[in-house]
Amino acid sequence: MSTIFTKIVNGEIPSYKIAETEDYYAFLDINPIVEGHTLVIPKKEIDYIFDLDEDTLAGLNIFAKKVAKAIEQAIKCKRVGIMVIGTEVPHAHIHLIPFSNEAQMSVMAPKLKLDSDRMKDIAGRITSFI
Repeated sequence: MSTIFTKIVNGEIPSYKIAETEDYYAFLDINPIVEGHTLVIPKKEIDYIFDLDEDTLAGLNIFAKKVAKAIEQAIKCKRVGIMVIGTEVPHAHIHLIPFSNEAQMSVMAPKLKLDSDRMKDIAGRITSFI
C-alpha cells in the first residue's frame, strides 16, 4: 500500500510543493513547527532513511541542501536545521526547519495552524529562490 508521501508525489493528495526533480520531492509540512518547515523525500518509497542505497541517500541530501538554501533566503532565520526522525510516516524523509533559537527544533514544540493562503504564500516565497 502506498504511503501518504507516495500519494502526494503521485498527485492523489494535494501538497504545498517547494521543489521537485525526477527522484526527489520537497513540500511544506502541513503540521509545521515553524513557518517554512519543509519535508524532503525520495520518490522511491523506502521506509527507513538508512535503507536507501548510497546514491539515493547522497542525492536526497544534495537536493535537501538546495531546498534549505532557498528556505534561508525566504524565511528570516538563524539557520535551517535538519532532522530525521523516521517514525511518523513509513517513507524516508528529512525535515528542514528554519530556526532562530534551538528550542524551535524540538519535536515537542506546539504545531502551527496555518491557513491555505498562508501556506501558499510561504511555498511561493521559498519556491522563488529555487
